[in-house]
Amino acid sequence: MNKTILLLVALLLGVTMTSCDSQAQATSARATIIYSGNLDGELEPCGCSEAGDLGGILRRASKIEELRKQQPHLFLISSGSLLANASPRDRLKSEYILKGIATMNYDAIGLQWRDLAYGVDFLNTTPLPWVVTNWKKSDTFSPWRHIEHGDVELAFFTWLDPEGSPFRQMKGNHNPVNSDTKQLQKALQKAKQKGMLTVLTIPLPLEQAAKLVTLDTVDILIVKSAYEEYGKPRQQGKTLVLQPGSRGMRLGQVDLKIDNNGNIVSWQHKVIPLPESIPDAPSLKAWYDEYNARVKAAYLASVEQRKQQQSGKSPYTGSEACQSCHEKAYETWSKSLHANAFERLEEVGKSFDPDCITCHTVGFEQPGGYIDARLTMHLLNVQCESCHGAGKAHVESQGKKPTPNADWPKEKICNQCHTQPHSPEFNFDSYWARIAH
Repeated sequence: MNKTILLLVALLLGVTMTSCDSQAQATSARATIIYSGNLDGELEPCGCSEAGDLGGILRRASKIEELRKQQPHLFLISSGSLLANASPRDRLKSEYILKGIATMNYDAIGLQWRDLAYGVDFLNTTPLPWVVTNWKKSDTFSPWRHIEHGDVELAFFTWLDPEGSPFRQMKGNHNPVNSDTKQLQKALQKAKQKGMLTVLTIPLPLEQAAKLVTLDTVDILIVKSAYEEYGKPRQQGKTLVLQPGSRGMRLGQVDLKIDNNGNIVSWQHKVIPLPESIPDAPSLKAWYDEYNARVKAAYLASVEQRKQQQSGKSPYTGSEACQSCHEKAYETWSKSLHANAFERLEEVGKSFDPDCITCHTVGFEQPGGYIDARLTMHLLNVQCESCHGAGKAHVESQGKKPTPNADWPKEKICNQCHTQPHSPEFNFDSYWARIAH
């Protein structure tokens, strides 16, 4: 009877653990890998919603430092996509993402197309261990990295999908990557023959990745990231398939037992969230202060430029002009959080950050819209025109001319700012009930 109970308990424990134990083999070493992917240009979380307040470079650095104290020989890798897009506003943020990541001493980072948003020279301003196995010019990026920590040797490879190249439709031989996987297969095979643990990142779904590469020589395959949440690890033959989350909100940890041939005998996996309770890394305080100072300087320079461009005519009026005809709606608005939205930015020192100002003022970066708190005080906070559009023509026509967004469904209006990254718990029905007018 006791044996039966013990067996049932063991089975239940086996169900709740994210792990895998293969048949007994001679285990020569253990290894811990901390992995991530698709930071997607997120230097820090928005902070507008508690549910979305996860991640950020400061917390990542702090958590990695803590993990290294527990496991001095851990491997720290990323499948790439640290950056997001090539907008001028994001260039400064991208520069500091690279600088911040560089302080964490990553062992290897796979390159994705988004990382080239500002070109190769931009990436090379900050030394990082980029890897692209199929890049044509071998002197640009490393084709692979050999990393040794403790008793474990790891070979890291990255396949950059030629079909995702922004140059693929250009005539001539402009694509900087090869489409032939033969060299990758040979390199993987050679690494396995030397008893190394092989890690391959391919930013594609598993089904596509498995068609490109024979997985016999791949111990760990890191595939295209899931949105925010990490995917559940899968076993594909002898290959452990990992799927990181996006936006830098979490880290993945996999603990391995490895045999004498560099093969995985067993593994355990867990996801590490990066909530507000994780302290900012003190070592990055100067980095963060410098970043905010440069963001503020860039904002103030843009203010001066917009002042010069301002014609004196603006399509915006501010909510005071709406009060006389829409008294009840105005009263509802004035008691809402929208009416004091800019104060929240001032409280957290973000009243100069364009990423935040956009949804806490009226018409920011639009002709005649918000410039700064002194010059355009009447356009502070989330006001009537934030939702309904510029209202001067509506006011001057005594209501005969509709506001620009008059035909929009209410939910579409809210979704201008209540997006998944910034407001993950947004529910139209419950949120609208707070401001119904």
